[in-house]
Amino acid sequence: MALEWVVLGYAAGAEAIMVLLLTIPGLDGLRKGLIAVTRNLLKPFLSVVPFCLFLLMDIYWKYETRPTCEADTCSPSEHLRHQKSIMKSQRNALLIAAALMFYWLLYSVTNLVVKMEQLNRRIERLKNRD
Repeated sequence: MALEWVVLGYAAGAEAIMVLLLTIPGLDGLRKGLIAVTRNLLKPFLSVVPFCLFLLMDIYWKYETRPTCEADTCSPSEHLRHQKSIMKSQRNALLIAAALMFYWLLYSVTNLVVKMEQLNRRIERLKNRD
């Protein structure tokens, strides 16, 4: 199951880098290319959403079927394993939330940048007309 989390981590990292590159000021020469690449990658990155839902269901299933570790009923090693399992679940849930948030941010920022470029072109056409 670790491979799924690695893939999700790389997808979230790629989304974060693209959001960062789209929002950094001063990259006007590269922005058109970045917008084209980002717009082409939005549909494949949409697969992150059902993937995250699947992994969230996996976390829930593991939470429901995990044996409970009461104070007197388990050894220190079992208690430690139980605590590690809880920490991994929380970390993975945070990764899911980050991947979904970065996808939403990438989608929103890309749409805003495209609309800004369209409005700038419109303003230039209106200025040239006068």
